[in-house]
Amino acid sequence: MTRKKGIKNIFRLFSAEAYKGEPDYIRTQKTYEVIRTILYFGISLSLFAAGFITTGNRLNLLTVVAVLGCLPASKSAVNMIMFLRCRGLGREAAARIAPCEGNLDCLYDMVFTSYSKTFEVGHMVVRGNTICGYSEKKDFPEKEFQAHLEPMMKTDGHKNVTVKIFTDLGKYRERLMQLQTLDAENGNTEGIICTLKSVVL
Repeated sequence: MTRKKGIKNIFRLFSAEAYKGEPDYIRTQKTYEVIRTILYFGISLSLFAAGFITTGNRLNLLTVVAVLGCLPASKSAVNMIMFLRCRGLGREAAARIAPCEGNLDCLYDMVFTSYSKTFEVGHMVVRGNTICGYSEKKDFPEKEFQAHLEPMMKTDGHKNVTVKIFTDLGKYRERLMQLQTLDAENGNTEGIICTLKSVVL
């Protein structure tokens, strides 16, 4: 591993924002979330132990710092649990989709959460005002997902956005080929992608 890549991976422990939508995002993020959670709790435990050893009791400043340190550690633990529950796009499906991507703007492993449901979309494409995706879950609740995205799109000023999620890989691949012929100028592809990245896990 090069020094540059090592620094990049260390930075990723603390911020995954720049990696959302990349291939294998869920798989790699699971590892990072586990490491980060262990690290955070380890720091709090170390501070507590140091304070107890040096003073002989729990009533010391380091105990307070250790307790406060449990707040980010607990938040990290919640994120870890969320990621461990997700699967991400299967390698076989990813390999079949790749030849059909062409010049399309693609997003991988997009996990949207609402108060009542979690929507996992393994692969997504944005072309103009069209959002097209593929989920490996055959019972994917498409209408509920559309209702979930609609207010977010309107809030960010994206109008007349159409959303279609496929559960049939063959039909999705055909749709990707069709989308490559559409004019991307009629819409805000980049803006919609930013909105989608901002609301996913």
